[in-house]
Amino acid sequence: MAKVVLDANVMISAAFGGKPLEAVDRALKEHDVFVSPSILQELEGVFKRLSKKLSAEQIHYLQERMGQLIKVAHRIPVSARLSLSRDAKDDHYLSLCKEAQADFLITGDKDLLNLQSEALKKNGISCQIITPAFFLEVAQ
Repeated sequence: MAKVVLDANVMISAAFGGKPLEAVDRALKEHDVFVSPSILQELEGVFKRLSKKLSAEQIHYLQERMGQLIKVAHRIPVSARLSLSRDAKDDHYLSLCKEAQADFLITGDKDLLNLQSEALKKNGISCQIITPAFFLEVAQ
């Protein structure tokens, strides 16, 4: 069982189906998922902003998955703040990966996907930063 951190954008993208949906479902059902209070806050904020643009089915999906995430995810407060990504908001995910000793960070964010593994290891992060499609291939 792997330790997984899900980017909020992957969770939101899952409402539209495809690989993000499959990856989120697999992560929640088969692996240990980790979140921090600020990531839960980010998810709620994104959900509220998008709720006017989504179909009733998509809203229902997001509500179900957010409920499932809150129910099964391991909550970890992040104490150390890293500064590795071009986008400062992404650094929180990296800090959570370090705290949780995550195996995977599932994201579609190019800034995160392009980080060099040497820079991550130098800062105590040993997880793979991968797309939802690649997660489905490697996390059996």
